[in-house]
Amino acid sequence: MRTFLIHLAAVFVCSPALAAQWAPGAGSWGKVEATDLRVMTWNVEDALCRTNPKVEGNNNWTACARIVAALRPDVLLLQECGDNDGNGTGSGVDSVTQLTTVMQLFVNGGTDPYLGGAVTSYVRKYAPDVSLPFVFVSTSSDGFNRNVILSRYPFEDLNGDTRSTISDIPNVSSHLYAPGGDGGIRGFQFAEIALPDPVYLGDLVVANAHLKAGSNGSDQQARNIAARNVAYYVDHLLNGAGLGVPDPFDKIADNPPAQVRVPDHTPIILGGDWNEDELTNGQKGPAEWLTRASTTGCCDGTDRDRTDMTFDASVHFFTGDRATRGSAKLDYLAWQDSITDLRLSAVFDTVGTPTGALPPELVGFPNAGNASTIASDHRAVLIDLVLPLVPTCIDPVSYCIAAANSAGPGAMMQWLGVPSISANAFDLIAEGVVPGQFGIFFYGPNAIQQPFGNGVRCVGGGAVGTFRLLPPLLADPFGDVLRRLD
Repeated sequence: MRTFLIHLAAVFVCSPALAAQWAPGAGSWGKVEATDLRVMTWNVEDALCRTNPKVEGNNNWTACARIVAALRPDVLLLQECGDNDGNGTGSGVDSVTQLTTVMQLFVNGGTDPYLGGAVTSYVRKYAPDVSLPFVFVSTSSDGFNRNVILSRYPFEDLNGDTRSTISDIPNVSSHLYAPGGDGGIRGFQFAEIALPDPVYLGDLVVANAHLKAGSNGSDQQARNIAARNVAYYVDHLLNGAGLGVPDPFDKIADNPPAQVRVPDHTPIILGGDWNEDELTNGQKGPAEWLTRASTTGCCDGTDRDRTDMTFDASVHFFTGDRATRGSAKLDYLAWQDSITDLRLSAVFDTVGTPTGALPPELVGFPNAGNASTIASDHRAVLIDLVLPLVPTCIDPVSYCIAAANSAGPGAMMQWLGVPSISANAFDLIAEGVVPGQFGIFFYGPNAIQQPFGNGVRCVGGGAVGTFRLLPPLLADPFGDVLRRLD
């Protein structure tokens, strides 16, 4: 019996990069690549609370909304939220429910249930494409304010402990460099985030903290104790301490306990107002403890491979100033550089930014050049990270020629579905085949066009040879054949 051969005569071409949108000199502050992840941390100095008037004007609420709209974070870490006394517009700290509503109003607008009337200043008014629908307000509070995580992507349990968010790390027993205790005065909140599977190989874990303020010895000690406990939690529970299982020495009171360490390709990002300048503090401070743990450069760091994580060295794009409050850098972002690469980072401050370089979202603000100062006494810090991506390709491209057969002008190869391993929905089709005949699809590394029997061979083996997709398939009465790739 004669058989036919259908060559995998298609070329897969990787998708081209998108046009760059990061051009601050031209007032464009967007991401270079759409698939980069932008994380932003900002201490908003009490601006976001239920009693603050949420109306358009020369005020801190509007300045915050316009700046967030301009920078378009995928994940936004906020500190000093919900303090009505601190903002001078009311009293007390917002409850979790109240502050969650405030965040939804801040992003989407709506009717203000606390002051009445419409919210006339909100992030999506200035940037309708911004999406931050997932809100996690910490239950931990110092009696004045709370920490908040806003995300473009949903929260989802990644390590099997049934929780996707925690307001503070579980209690850590004293072990190795960890003195024991928790994540400090306002808690160290963590959120596990599910990224789109067709795009990213992994997911994401982010953490946010506002460590104790102050410059005396007890303040520095409180920050370092919290940072050392959190470093231990990251290395031992989330990363598995190089042993493949969470909390291998049973020193963390995680309840319910984590079942697995954080998955591969899923980076951990730490951020917040850590209240100490690592460059000028004259000691090993919270940024170093959180990223390097006990030994710098080796062996017990908080990166997934137990090397050191990296903390940012962001500066003002135009002035080169690294300060985020006054003359000091207090606000940080850190990431696991064995999993994700840094594309860019910046301290954002409208002061020192040329008028023509200010984001268009600030147009109409009465004092655009001073918007950062009006918003808060801290400056926002942002990083764009290149995450591991699922390999993607555009549609296959047909090539080569067909030779006539007894059924007509010749067999032709087509395809259906999506050329994606994660989608697992791609079919090969042969049409115009002699009905009732068996055939084999085969593939190889080279595109050729050479006489072969009574037809043309379109696939060459190169140095590795050609490969058959077995078993052979029988053409139906219409001369069609379909093979699903799995």
